Amino acid sequence: MTPLEIVAVVVSFAGIWLTATRRMLCWPVGFLACALYFKLFLDVRLYADMVLQALFGIAIVYGWIAWARGKDDTGDIVVAPLRLPQALAGLAAGAVGALAIGAFTSRYTDAALPWMDAGLSSFSLVAQYWTARRHSASWLLWIAVDILYVGMFVFKGLLLTAGLYAAMIALAVMGYRRWRSAASAAR
Repeated sequence: MTPLEIVAVVVSFAGIWLTATRRMLCWPVGFLACALYFKLFLDVRLYADMVLQALFGIAIVYGWIAWARGKDDTGDIVVAPLRLPQALAGLAAGAVGALAIGAFTSRYTDAALPWMDAGLSSFSLVAQYWTARRHSASWLLWIAVDILYVGMFVFKGLLLTAGLYAAMIALAVMGYRRWRSAASAAR
């Protein structure tokens, strides 16, 4: 456990909580969390997750803009449905991304867990895109990904980060319930 990991955990937890409660402040806080974790993952050679943080930075800018345009008359962020074709396309893209990233990192880097890191990174991008598009289903994908991340981070000795991801599972459950409730209330 390093000071960098401690700060990254605190900032990340705040960002996820803000997202679950549909607050616009989640985006700048999330951007800072990405920068902190980029450096941490570089230090422990989880390269796919390091690159993921850079891609999350780009996705955060996109999400910030999408959420700013996705408000109702009261200023609340509107939860949008995820149609089955969109869901299947997203999951297929996640699988293709996992294979591509895994093949690259297993062959050309000294990545510690290339295939697991690649799969989790790829599906995290799908979940982040769905979050930016305001789909409550994003939280279900986050739950699945975060469960696997807990194991990977325990294995890598990043116990505080593993604890963060365990807490993120609880936040994702909360987010899913709140977003589903908001979508039901809007109907």
